[in-house]
Amino acid sequence: MQKIIVLDRDGVINIDSDAYIKSAKEWMPEAGSIEAIQSLKQAGWLVAIATNQSGIKRGYYSKQQLSAMHQKLQRLLFEAGCKAGVDWINFAPYLTEDNSPARKPNTGMLTAIEQRFGLSLVGMPMVGDTLADMKVAQAKKMQPYLVKTGKGERTLASNDALLADIPVYSNLQAAVEALLQ
Repeated sequence: MQKIIVLDRDGVINIDSDAYIKSAKEWMPEAGSIEAIQSLKQAGWLVAIATNQSGIKRGYYSKQQLSAMHQKLQRLLFEAGCKAGVDWINFAPYLTEDNSPARKPNTGMLTAIEQRFGLSLVGMPMVGDTLADMKVAQAKKMQPYLVKTGKGERTLASNDALLADIPVYSNLQAAVEALLQ
């Protein structure tokens, strides 16, 4: 059975900012995230990203600038010796009030990933830093993992009951190391 993992982007793979990441120059990887993705790829996993990107609709950056950020991620993976980069990047450029089925915590992006690869995400891991990430993972019957990077500490401080049984890791690299053991 093909193993697949879904990752949130901002705060999990790259350093997040409440002022938004608006360019490839501002896009900087979280410590260990490139190595974590490389480890997943070497272990034969498909790696998909599902990321809310409301900054596009807010006019902070364009789809072309978002594409440049994703090209930077792929370039950093290849420069680190990863022969295959991220397999699929899905983004939702919508605001919460748009009520888009794609925007997390709605499941549209995850459904698109299932359709793209012809597989079910049930039981597969999803790593995120927000309640929306945890909610969408649970809605798809995935195994959520919370990281403390990005908005992770804020998410933990919410003491939301949803977090009671969700494993928490310092960062993506720690989560992946635990997953691959």
